[in-house]
Amino acid sequence: MSDNCTKKLECFSCKKELALDPAARIPKNEECSYCYADMHCCKMCQFYDQNSYNECREPVAERIVEKEKSNFCDFFVLKGVDNDTSSLKDGLADAADALFKK
Repeated sequence: MSDNCTKKLECFSCKKELALDPAARIPKNEECSYCYADMHCCKMCQFYDQNSYNECREPVAERIVEKEKSNFCDFFVLKGVDNDTSSLKDGLADAADALFKK
């Protein structure tokens, strides 16, 4: 398989490397093939951050108490999946700067 088809990341629970298709959506019932931990959970999301409010960097996401259990969060994005968020953040920062310039 080429690197373009799969993205390597590790399970939050067993730390074993998983090969996932970055174009595929992760269904709610997806599990780690090694330890059967839920994959569609906060700890596998790129927005998960222990230091953020509700442990999530997505400001409008609903609070989810059990971070290791599957959930229905609409903002879920598998961590490690290459989404070009840096250019989006840069664009938003530039727009905010332009808005507040005197």
